[in-house]
Amino acid sequence: MPTAILTGQPVPGSSIESELRSLGFDVQYASGAADTETLLARVPAAERVAVVDARFVGHPHALRLGLTDPRFPLSAVPGAVTARPEGRQALTRAMARENSAGGGTALAVDNLADRITAALDADGADVHRPELGSLVAAVPADPQARNEARQAVAAVDDEAVRLKSAVKARDGFVTTFAISPYSRYIARWCARRGLTPNQVTTASLLTALIAAGCAATGTRGGFVAAGVLLIASFVLDCTDGQLARYSLQYSTLGAWLDATFDRAKEYAYYAGLALGAARGGDDVWALALGAMVLQTCRHVVDFSFNEAHVGSTAAANTSPTAALSDRLDSVGWTVWVRRMIVLPIGERWAMIAVLTAVATPRITFYALLIGCAFAATYTTAGRVLRSLTRKATRTDRAATALADLADSGPLAEAGARSLAGTARRLPAFAAPAVALLGGAAVVATAALTDFGGPWPLVAAAAYVVTSSLAVARPLKGALDWLVPPFFRAAEYLTVLALAAKADVNGALPAAFGLVAAVAYHHYDTVYRIRGDAGAPPAWLVRTAGGHEGRTLVITALAVLLTATQFKVALTVLAVAVALVVLAESIRFWVAAHKVGAPAVHDEGEPA
Repeated sequence: MPTAILTGQPVPGSSIESELRSLGFDVQYASGAADTETLLARVPAAERVAVVDARFVGHPHALRLGLTDPRFPLSAVPGAVTARPEGRQALTRAMARENSAGGGTALAVDNLADRITAALDADGADVHRPELGSLVAAVPADPQARNEARQAVAAVDDEAVRLKSAVKARDGFVTTFAISPYSRYIARWCARRGLTPNQVTTASLLTALIAAGCAATGTRGGFVAAGVLLIASFVLDCTDGQLARYSLQYSTLGAWLDATFDRAKEYAYYAGLALGAARGGDDVWALALGAMVLQTCRHVVDFSFNEAHVGSTAAANTSPTAALSDRLDSVGWTVWVRRMIVLPIGERWAMIAVLTAVATPRITFYALLIGCAFAATYTTAGRVLRSLTRKATRTDRAATALADLADSGPLAEAGARSLAGTARRLPAFAAPAVALLGGAAVVATAALTDFGGPWPLVAAAAYVVTSSLAVARPLKGALDWLVPPFFRAAEYLTVLALAAKADVNGALPAAFGLVAAVAYHHYDTVYRIRGDAGAPPAWLVRTAGGHEGRTLVITALAVLLTATQFKVALTVLAVAVALVVLAESIRFWVAAHKVGAPAVHDEGEPA
């Protein structure tokens, strides 16, 4: 149980003790710095501890933000400071300095909590200070100031601020105006009944899977039910994040579940639509797989671009494209138009739900492919222009992240070592150029030659060489963030083309399963990097073969096997890859959660 140490003389009529207890703290009193240091030493090192001035006046939610957020080792608001177990050592040192100095910090304050915070700052500790906005957090020095502070507290509705802050500050049009106005109240209802964000996330997944099952019936009633349930799933998807923000229930496991289940829900729904269409005599598996490939590649573009610029030395708005974007943002209506045309998850799922209910799966997939293709072109073009016009130096950390996202297997790694000298002599744009050319060659030969012919295998062997050359030097070029998306597109589209060319019943569903399993591995890599957990272990990447190894194996199977045998091979590969990557991923994230990995709250991708 966390402990709060109230310092100083208690104020008659103060509610600070009851507020701290309502937040889950065991409250103890200390008369001064020496007493506080003694009590601090008695609190077990594995527990959170807070030092709060007994004269504190403020909103309960200000205390909640300052003292209970699990994401930060050290956090403070005026009159209160807290430390999680990983921040206890820094807090103890600051407390010892303050006690031995007799309150002689450089900051002229008259309460111990703020003096400890000042000492932490002086030690170079990273102390989180939440944005309070209109919330009040103060330590009044006299009765008049206390009365004014209490009036300021009464003037602001604490619960209204808490509800408002539960909603993401930046989101899509549909989510902002059609979902969040009421989903925040569902989040509050869940919080008051002790439900956790992970439980709501799981409910959202189950609702989406039921929606996919309804779509798979192939009946008009099933399609209507599927559309309604997909919207309900999205409402719950918004609710889980709002519940996490409302109650500050952040966790590493929760962030992973939220991000992973979003992908599982959407792609399972694609499969349900394809099954429903097949019941009606229309084969749209190629469209379903194409939609999954396009959406996954869009996400990889987002991830790679963002990771490439982590820690970049570029100054803000050094790109004319970024400056133009800022000017457009100053015109209110353009902000919403630009958010809508990139077809974020709210707009995308609303479109899918409505078209499922009123049209056919084929029309739904056509609209999805056209909309996502336009959005991908728009966003990628803008990022390319920004990269070309912005002067920036990429960090080693960014280059490592891009190399991890590339998912190079043992063949590409060996080739990269032998081609390192050649790569250093090539121009700056060489990495994305050779990745694009190699990928385009293998996809084109798979799509344009007869099934069973040798040319896709030859192109795949060349793809191994070009992939090796693309990663033979650190990915620090202006456009090197395009290398992972090019690799993803090459691998996924090769599987799609070969399965379509096999022209045998069941080949495309098997290819859908294989691409889904591999895409999960690639998403999992992203979420580990985002959570500062590093890339998946090398043995997993080697076992899965890397993107170039899988492409080579699949093209070889297409040459050596009949179309029916190829379908079976794709199914076996899909099951094998899924079992390996899922087992290791689940083990990793559950273990990270159990050992108390730093809490993460991923706001998610608007796309």
